[in-house]
Amino acid sequence: MAENMKEDKPQPESFQLDHTKVKAPYVRFIETETGPNGDVISNYDLRLVQPNENAIPTGGLHTIEHTLAVLLRERIPGYIDCSPFGCRTGFHLLTWGEHSTEDVAKALKESLEFIADKATWDDVPATDAKSCGNYRDHSLFTAKEWCKDILSKGISSDPYVRKVV
Repeated sequence: MAENMKEDKPQPESFQLDHTKVKAPYVRFIETETGPNGDVISNYDLRLVQPNENAIPTGGLHTIEHTLAVLLRERIPGYIDCSPFGCRTGFHLLTWGEHSTEDVAKALKESLEFIADKATWDDVPATDAKSCGNYRDHSLFTAKEWCKDILSKGISSDPYVRKVV
């Protein structure tokens, strides 16, 4: 009976993705949703590491998340949110309107380059008890090392064919 209940429930698109076929790091357009007033929200998969082969440690991922919240907001018009996947392999990016995967990949690449090469602790926002729900779980060192590794592989604008931006 529990198996039937699973099949009857709506499933997120990412649960339908064959994670064994994608080639990270990449940006993948997932879908758009149109609201009752015609507003369009787009969802993107920003996959930083290969699924089921690696996962970014929480401290580094948390620091990347906080820093991307500012850097992508500066680079992508209509930025709404960038939230980490529970599997710690990347992020969902939500935006108003649609953007090409190439433009999103370029913005992501620039942001990761900043984290890897230039970021100091002062560049990581919301790292105290008042502004973060788990402020002790940050690591700029880990974030920098992972960003360097991700960038060494190149950010692709396609999840299946390497089209590095």
